[in-house]
Amino acid sequence: MHVTAEQGDLTTVRVDAIVNAANSSLLGGGGVDGAIHAAAGPRLLEACRELRRTTLPDGLAVGDAVATPGFELPAEWVVHTVGPNRHRGESDPALLASCFTRSLDVAADQRARTVAFPAVSAGVYGWAAEDVARIAVSAVRSWDDTSPGAIDEVRFVLFNAPVLAAFESALTAR
Repeated sequence: MHVTAEQGDLTTVRVDAIVNAANSSLLGGGGVDGAIHAAAGPRLLEACRELRRTTLPDGLAVGDAVATPGFELPAEWVVHTVGPNRHRGESDPALLASCFTRSLDVAADQRARTVAFPAVSAGVYGWAAEDVARIAVSAVRSWDDTSPGAIDEVRFVLFNAPVLAAFESALTAR
């Protein structure tokens, strides 16, 4: 698997699946979640409402993931994951790692070969970018070790230069 980091807008990336840093309601929010919902169009919210009505009546659990179509996005799929919120005492690195591994599981189930991630839980959820980067890179590499060849490329698409620098550092560390 080829793993890279770049600064950019996740909603414009041409990959099979983008990962949404969603809240457990799946009904939209701010930041990455709001941008993805705005770019995907109203059918994304309809698809999320249908998930809540049918398979996820209590919402999506922290560390889990679920897919919807990408609708008006360049990506065919949106994989929604709920990151742990440090401000609510959700500070277990395993929960954060699960966001990345479960997202890859779900993307692979959709036959996605290329996946783009944001810095799940960095920013408003209170995790330091360096911690998110280290955990994310480690989780993606570990997933690839157990599922070799399932996904060809993972791109971390980051909103700003400091977060990009944290991911670049994590990618070069071994």
